[in-house]
Amino acid sequence: MNKQATRQRGYGLIETVVGVTIVGLMILILVPALHNARSQMHRSNSTAKLMMIGQGGAMYAQGNSGRLFGYSWRPGETYMLPDGRTYTELDALRTSARQNQEVLMRRTGRTIGEFKILLMGLRVPHRRYSHLVLMDYLNLSIESKLFIDPADEKLERWHDNPLEYRDQVMTIPYAHNQDYVGYDEDGSWLETTVRQRWTFGSSYHSGPSVWQADYPSTRYIPLSRTPHLFASTFFDTVDLHNGRSLEEVAMPSNKVWLFEEFDREQAGDPYFAYGRSRTEKLMFDGSVNSWLSGEASRSVVPENGGIWAQTYVPLDQFPIPLGGLGDERLINQRFRWTHLGLSGVDYGLSEPARGPKAR
Repeated sequence: MNKQATRQRGYGLIETVVGVTIVGLMILILVPALHNARSQMHRSNSTAKLMMIGQGGAMYAQGNSGRLFGYSWRPGETYMLPDGRTYTELDALRTSARQNQEVLMRRTGRTIGEFKILLMGLRVPHRRYSHLVLMDYLNLSIESKLFIDPADEKLERWHDNPLEYRDQVMTIPYAHNQDYVGYDEDGSWLETTVRQRWTFGSSYHSGPSVWQADYPSTRYIPLSRTPHLFASTFFDTVDLHNGRSLEEVAMPSNKVWLFEEFDREQAGDPYFAYGRSRTEKLMFDGSVNSWLSGEASRSVVPENGGIWAQTYVPLDQFPIPLGGLGDERLINQRFRWTHLGLSGVDYGLSEPARGPKAR
């Protein structure tokens, strides 16, 4: 081999190494940019969805004497389900659960057989499923993804596989009977009535004041051991049909109506109550923002002694705490438990500063 050929081969190797290096650097530069672009697209789509939900909620109020959308069946009255059976429940919780069952039965057609929609009698359906009433009012298909955040990939999968809860290989929370160390250990998550409803969930949640009376009325209040369940000392006397109205909201532009439970556009999918979280929020005036949770007013639960904070314990399949499983830091629940309820204020009278206050 002559010197010229050797020299050309050397140049080729050098050029190849340089080319690979340049491509690598471009990847390092472009990947974060693409991630940011995707996150921004998700936020824009989430904003659009929340605005549509807000418009739908306003339509519901206009057609229902100003009431906020939510379960409206009343205890002591008789109602018929799509399977032909009639029920007269005597307490507000079971009555709401029956309405939840009726909507899902009618919308899915699952009234008999192995996949029949069952009564979820030991859960407050308002907690995760109030949106089904609005969906029904707007005559949306049960397959509509209006209530799913664009970045909420797991909920989208559950939504696309509604019967997965009975399969051998499942991804829904607590699909497998195993030891969930560091996760919420309440045994009722394993119940079929709970598991079959994950497919109908929403990424967006409302504060309890939207669907129950404010203090000092008997209410469902948070449990210190888990942020996912509420409890009441007087179980069957909670008024879940008090007809909360848009007129009760003192400052619509400063009060959160619906919020993402997790900021899935952000690294670590932080729980909404973390100060650094920028979950999308629908306000009662129909506007949408991603203001820092740390800029919101602190939550208050008078029954639990006033200012309320608790640890975030994940459900199986939900994002883990920012400090890892077992993180015991107390997190204020922000706009979930607003002081003074619907007449309270979650954010200041002007747009909150983007300062270092959040932790």
